[in-house]
Amino acid sequence: MRKVHLILLVGLGILLNLQTHVFAADKEPLRILTWEGYVTPEELTEVNQILEDKGYAYEAQIVEPYSEGAKQMFGLIRANKVDISFLTLFFIKMENEQTSRLLQAINTQSPRLTNYKALMPTLTHLPMGLNDQKKPLYIPWGGGAYGFYIDRDKVKKEDVPTSVKDLWAPEWKNTFSLNKSQEWYNIGLSLMSLGKSPFHIYELVQEGNREQIADINERVQKRLTHLYANAGNFWKASPNFKPKLLIVSSWGPEITRENRRGSNWEMINFSEGHMAWLDTINFVKALKGKKLEAAEVFANYFIGKKVQNRVAQELSMVAASSEVPPNPVLGDPSNIFKEDMFVPPYDRITYNIMERMTEKATIEALNNKD
Repeated sequence: MRKVHLILLVGLGILLNLQTHVFAADKEPLRILTWEGYVTPEELTEVNQILEDKGYAYEAQIVEPYSEGAKQMFGLIRANKVDISFLTLFFIKMENEQTSRLLQAINTQSPRLTNYKALMPTLTHLPMGLNDQKKPLYIPWGGGAYGFYIDRDKVKKEDVPTSVKDLWAPEWKNTFSLNKSQEWYNIGLSLMSLGKSPFHIYELVQEGNREQIADINERVQKRLTHLYANAGNFWKASPNFKPKLLIVSSWGPEITRENRRGSNWEMINFSEGHMAWLDTINFVKALKGKKLEAAEVFANYFIGKKVQNRVAQELSMVAASSEVPPNPVLGDPSNIFKEDMFVPPYDRITYNIMERMTEKATIEALNNKD
């Protein structure tokens, strides 16, 4: 009888092991669309272990390619290739709010979002990220500036530029890079060089001031074309660090990586300030039930103290959590998240204007290259 019991127990153990093995093999992917450097392999392993420990049959996986810009991210989300995204806040309502229609409101009271209460209150309900019911379509994750970093191993302190206007100077021609996929930042630089708000065109469109739009567009077009002709490199997802480049534009994370390799890149504090942005965590509308719960577990981990500390200390960004010390380079979050420098959710008219400007500047700049 004992042998029978023993055989039954052994058989049951084998069956349970088999079931556990099949369960692990049958996990459904939880697809994450994120910017380069935002989710490390170690964090992915850890959050997947948390999901497994909690009994969720989902495995977080990174979508390829990495995020590049609003249009690319919208396309991937619309094609149902994404479950969780790390959208830049103003992407949500860009171009007639097309992306916002693909997202669901965040249940900020979810028992799985225990770290939500530690987020900075000034970041949790920004108007450009709310739906019609004033509920957030995002969870703040981390932000910063579209910054320009100079190689201090090659440029003396007294020679470091102090104004955005210096990017148009002959001595910096072909020595700096620009982001290619998010043209509004470069148009913003052009406007700043003219003494205007980086979002001046958007503001004029909102006012319906056609005469001033036509006037400023002509001046900005000339500045943008000149800027593109001066640039030594353009990048999409992340900047290149070519030997000829003395100044590299970056969101921040890549700078920390290069400096850890022995480089000496330092942020240029332009007198005109910096255009600010906030990256967020979002859930697509199709998420529901246990998969939505798994998404909340994932998000909670990434707004937790451990990851948020990495955001501030290693990514040259400002963390969204109030529980971590400020980024040593960027400092007080209020200095970065200034209301008048927060990139707005561009509408279709403004976006079309900027797209035409960029196309023209790209063609003309290529023709004017030495």
